[in-house]
Amino acid sequence: MCPYTRCQSDNAFMRRMSSLAKDGNDVLIDVLARNFEISAETLCRLLKLPGQDVRAKVEDDYGSVLDLCTSLQTSPINGISAEADEVSRRTNFYGPNVIPVRKPKTFAKLMWMALKEPTLIILEIAAVVSLCLAIWNSFRAGADSSSHDWIEGLAIAIGVLVIVLVSAANDYGKERQFQVLQNKVREEHRISVIRNGVAVAVPVQNLVVGDLCQLKYGDIVPADGLVLQSHELMLDESSLTGESDPVRKDADIDCKLLSGTHVIEGSGKMLVLAVGLNSQTGSIYKMLGVVREKKASKVKKETDVKKQVAMIVVDGKHGITGNGLKTSEDSDVPLHAEKADDIERKQKNHSVFQNKLNIMAYKIGLLGFVCASATSTIIIVRFCVNNYGILKKPWRTEDITTIMDAIVVGITILVSAIPEGLPLAVTLTLAFSAKKMMADKNLVRHLFACETMGCATTICSDKTGTLTTNRMTVTEAWFGDKIRHAPFESSTYHKLAYEAIAINSGYASEVVPSLIGDMAEQRGNKTECALLQFVSSVGGDYSAIRVAHPEESFVKVYTFNSSRKSMTTVIAIPGGWRVFCKGAAEIVLAKCRSLRKEDGSLTDMTEKEAASISQQVITAMASNGLRTICVACKDIVGTVPPNFDDEAKVVDGLTCLAIFGIEDPVRPEVPKAIQRCQQAGVTVRMVTGDNVNTARAIARKCGIIPTGETDMDHEKSLVLEGQEFNSLVVDKSGRIDQDKLDLIWPRLRVLARSTPKDKFTLVEGIINSKVSKHREVVAVTGDGTNDAPALKKADVGFAMGMAGTDVAKEASDIIITDDNFSSIVKAIMWGRNIYDNVAKFLQFQLTVNVAALSVAIIAACSIGDTPLKAVPMLWVNMIQDTLGSLALATEPPGQALLERKPYGRKKRLISTTIGRNILGQGIYQSVVLLCILYCGPAYFDVYEKREIGHVVGQSPSQIYTLVFNTLVIMTSFNLINARCIHNEVNVFKGIFSNLYFPVLWTVMLITQVIVVEVGGIAFSTAPLTAEMWGVSLFFGVGSLLWYQVLRLLPIKWRKQRTTLSAVKIRSS
Repeated sequence: MCPYTRCQSDNAFMRRMSSLAKDGNDVLIDVLARNFEISAETLCRLLKLPGQDVRAKVEDDYGSVLDLCTSLQTSPINGISAEADEVSRRTNFYGPNVIPVRKPKTFAKLMWMALKEPTLIILEIAAVVSLCLAIWNSFRAGADSSSHDWIEGLAIAIGVLVIVLVSAANDYGKERQFQVLQNKVREEHRISVIRNGVAVAVPVQNLVVGDLCQLKYGDIVPADGLVLQSHELMLDESSLTGESDPVRKDADIDCKLLSGTHVIEGSGKMLVLAVGLNSQTGSIYKMLGVVREKKASKVKKETDVKKQVAMIVVDGKHGITGNGLKTSEDSDVPLHAEKADDIERKQKNHSVFQNKLNIMAYKIGLLGFVCASATSTIIIVRFCVNNYGILKKPWRTEDITTIMDAIVVGITILVSAIPEGLPLAVTLTLAFSAKKMMADKNLVRHLFACETMGCATTICSDKTGTLTTNRMTVTEAWFGDKIRHAPFESSTYHKLAYEAIAINSGYASEVVPSLIGDMAEQRGNKTECALLQFVSSVGGDYSAIRVAHPEESFVKVYTFNSSRKSMTTVIAIPGGWRVFCKGAAEIVLAKCRSLRKEDGSLTDMTEKEAASISQQVITAMASNGLRTICVACKDIVGTVPPNFDDEAKVVDGLTCLAIFGIEDPVRPEVPKAIQRCQQAGVTVRMVTGDNVNTARAIARKCGIIPTGETDMDHEKSLVLEGQEFNSLVVDKSGRIDQDKLDLIWPRLRVLARSTPKDKFTLVEGIINSKVSKHREVVAVTGDGTNDAPALKKADVGFAMGMAGTDVAKEASDIIITDDNFSSIVKAIMWGRNIYDNVAKFLQFQLTVNVAALSVAIIAACSIGDTPLKAVPMLWVNMIQDTLGSLALATEPPGQALLERKPYGRKKRLISTTIGRNILGQGIYQSVVLLCILYCGPAYFDVYEKREIGHVVGQSPSQIYTLVFNTLVIMTSFNLINARCIHNEVNVFKGIFSNLYFPVLWTVMLITQVIVVEVGGIAFSTAPLTAEMWGVSLFFGVGSLLWYQVLRLLPIKWRKQRTTLSAVKIRSS
């Protein structure tokens, strides 16, 4: 069938349905009382056929698509009734359009996963061995023994249990947070349907069988169904078939649509036949569910699944293949098979910040392992030398207890050294920030994106709707004579232009008068809405024109896309066909060969005249920041239809009707937001499809390019068109020349007339560049389907919540719900706050680690024992880390965050300032603790005769307790210091802006008093005197004073010394 015949057949089919169902409501009234004639199972079997066989099967079984609609009690023109009872009836009969997501892990399962952590397994073994030895010793000692040997083993076990509970609670909260975010994303996903003849947007989960869906470029098909009407409808079915080539869909050749596939071009109407678990993606999910539920017969079930998938795979193009199906128990993606972009997303999930944390955690763990091994080895060696070498004692069974205790101490040091509180701190601050970011119009889809924004150095932003209001108005118009300004006067000669605008625009685009105020509501494409509003303002009636020319009467539609930069519609007229075209002014004007003057006369257009129009009209409008749109047409006379698939021939030799200048005002808050970005060291680049002069003018208004630009500024603020950019950075083989790109991107500020491929090239080039010292971290905004590759490639992808397509939203990390650039600035602030809060916690915890490890090793070498026992150290690791992370993770952001330069990709997580604070406080605490250990007995007149090597059941040491207590008190006061990571003077500034902090700090001190005074043998503590508490508090407050001393130490002394030397050389 030739293309023209196929189009005519498709449109004739719609016209026939229209005539048979002029009043869809009458059809519904006729059948509402009847039950549905077709079951869900029958519809599922129909949709398992190859796409090209579905239409024939419908005609064989039901007679026609109209008869199928009648059986489903719907209208192919007006859809179903909008009544809630009718929607509910269909949901009850055919099921909801919901596929259950994976159930979150239970709290018990999360506890089990925590128990399997390697370090905790070692502690669990140590607790069991300690308890077994205690029981053995008690058995040997007899019934009269009052040994307390079992207390330490039990205390270790309880400590492990509490750590497991905290870890499980942390993961449980994280899972719940993820569910909340996913639910929010699902609620935002809506689709346009026709009910009662009116187009309405409904949540995807409210879609029912019989609904008439309107699909457009960028949509994700929400259910399975049939194409009733299409205009160059092209789908990406790779998520189901694995085939990367686009698939054309129409009512005759291949009319089957599957949920989860992407509309990459064109538009169409779909009759919904299967929803939720009855769709083919739902069938896959059910099969995966069978595998998970029937583990006992896993092999058999996997074979069965393969057979069932093989049955679904009808052919490689229109069926579903089993390639990449995820059958693991922990599948997170029930809707689609796991594909290449899913793998890319998993790789991306390890953010710049998380990579730094992983590297640092590994180094800390390695250091902790070395220190723990050294401590245990030294204690055991000293015990053996003293016990068996010097004192010549024989081997006793009780000696195993001492050796085990030394091992436990080493394990405890290892557990304490590993920053186990770090994941908790990261999770808490991410959860806290994600919740707050929702209020700032940032819907976080992937939590890692929050922290990555703290490192962002570059933002590649769209123009329309992000930097501008996306509220477009025609302010200038040219009809072949001179540029006219709003308000415009009506003219009979303009009627052909009105017709061209009304017909050659998406019929979903409309201007609805507002019930409140004078501002009409623009629905659909905003550029088209501006043109339609112009038609209405000069007395035209675009609705009447559309009624006279319904969509089903169109002969051919070449839909707008990023490569065409135009839209063309062909209609039938007496004696032939009429072609309407509108699009980017310079592109459409280049296809014009004649000009219609304002008086209605036609004149030929020479190249010289076209160049003059381009300069005097298009450039003039664009220089004022206006988007320029050219409207043109031509008539094809004859009876033999041309080849409408030859677009180049059809859309050529046009007559220019008008050129419009459309204003899209810059959002009033954008210039200030961009200024804040620049102050924060973040470079903003505009990437737009608009004319280069329009883009330059808007960039000046936004502040991306300086207003009073000098030659030097021009050199720093480069403006390029996409084509020129490609010619400069892409070699003859089509590969990006990184060296050439590195010469351009640092100066590039505006990329105009760019394609999504240009955008991807720019983003990839900046990310891969090594010009910057700390490497660039790139954020990208996008709203179109073709922006998806750039959104995925970027470190953080922002999709527009209002103007963005479903595909763009799915590819993004954060959705800006108000499409406002200032929301991105807030995301930067929250990202830096996350970075700072985690850095604060690291400063806090690593100081404890330095002090504890130093004291443990030095004490082990000198006295063969450590004052920091297993249970007290578990207490520090458990309570201090948990409460400390909670206190620091909830610190709110401040404007000062935007006064610093970004961290970039390679800058160290621990800055010189933080390192100085950690080392300085660590030394202070270590010296204090060692002085108490060695000088304490004499000062406090407390002499405790203790054997080398700790003996289980021995009464707790008061000096050891004082060492432990002083460590905790100094740590508590150092928590206040930890809030300062940028050399701030006032450590108390803003301390009450986060109420969690003073409350948790007080709780830490109270619990410490209870542990010391009541803990006894269980915590290896002895009650302290008032004087000892005074000493602990004295040194705790001393850590605040010591911080002020540390502040005076030069951070960059080498640089200063070099500078001074240079001054001396110059002076000599």
